[in-house]
Amino acid sequence: MAAVAVHQFAQCINCHAWSPDQSMVAFCPNNNEVHIYKLLEDKWEKVHVLQKHDQIVSGIDWSGRSNRIVTVSHDRNSYVWNQEGPEWVPTLVILRLNRAALCVQWSPKENKFAVGSGAKTVCICYYEQENNWWVSKLIRKKHDSSVTSVAWHPNNILLATTSTDGKCRVFSTFIKGVDTRESKTGSSSDSKFGEQIVQLDLSSSWAFGVKWSPSGNTLAYVGHNSMIYFVDDVGPSPLVQNLAFRNLPLRDVLFVSEKMVIGVGFDCNPMVFAADESGIWSFIRFLGERKASSSGPKYGSQFSEAFGKLYGQPKPGLSNDTVELSRTEGVVHENCINCIVLLRKEGFRTKRFSTSGLDGKVVIWDLENQEDLFDYL
Repeated sequence: MAAVAVHQFAQCINCHAWSPDQSMVAFCPNNNEVHIYKLLEDKWEKVHVLQKHDQIVSGIDWSGRSNRIVTVSHDRNSYVWNQEGPEWVPTLVILRLNRAALCVQWSPKENKFAVGSGAKTVCICYYEQENNWWVSKLIRKKHDSSVTSVAWHPNNILLATTSTDGKCRVFSTFIKGVDTRESKTGSSSDSKFGEQIVQLDLSSSWAFGVKWSPSGNTLAYVGHNSMIYFVDDVGPSPLVQNLAFRNLPLRDVLFVSEKMVIGVGFDCNPMVFAADESGIWSFIRFLGERKASSSGPKYGSQFSEAFGKLYGQPKPGLSNDTVELSRTEGVVHENCINCIVLLRKEGFRTKRFSTSGLDGKVVIWDLENQEDLFDYL
């Protein structure tokens, strides 16, 4: 199996992030705290508890070069945490939100970070050296509902967002004095801050988990209608592929390479999607092994099968024991996976990533020994 390590840190985990050297992991155990564990003598031990938020922490990101942690919460606040000696010191970020902050991500150059919120706005936050604080510029009146996910393009300018209005959008976030003209490339070269580059109205339901490919040429995001969307040539005339699958919806996605995407969600098992030589995407397999049932008739409509999964009911002709065995055999997570993070090594991309879910587990996956996936890595 591709899962190489399983750690039960809490009863439930909302989100997690790794330190630059991956010796520490930070996560929210479904409350207003952030717990930091460190690997000491082959054992994970709690070394810090970050306590500043008043409500549930909904997003965490740990910068790879500057070693700073940014957190957002339903209390509408964000903090940037800097390690000073043995302690983590928080700095309040002025978000100017009247609804919960839902997600956060550092930009590739780590001079900005983006915050999605339930106020239908996106905050682009940057550091003001003169006043020694973090301030934000807001992208307003573009979303019709909560912003569920944000993703930075490798050029540090373009930002992709998904929303519960079912749309995926791409914006320019160029800030004078923070970004340089050299970083402006492609269709963003003449765009001002907050200008919408493209709006993708592909999903008939909530949209989640948007990510860019390593080169920034492809965009992927998922819908709550059990579909995943791949977009090439993001701009006025994008090339779009819609891929439907029969399983439960996904919550987040991750590009492992230009031709491979890992999707995680309510099926509790990472799903592998890959593109062939002609650029056509398809579902390959589940990453966690599953035992296929050999007894009982294999019939029933797609609707009845999905309905049975939702309420834990067996397929026609199968006993409860058989269904439970086939559903859980080889599946590491026991509840919805809501976060997937690529594990980097000295700034380079690797074949390892981690997932966390509502079962309180953090699982590390390695694709090194998955021979049938080598062609896509």
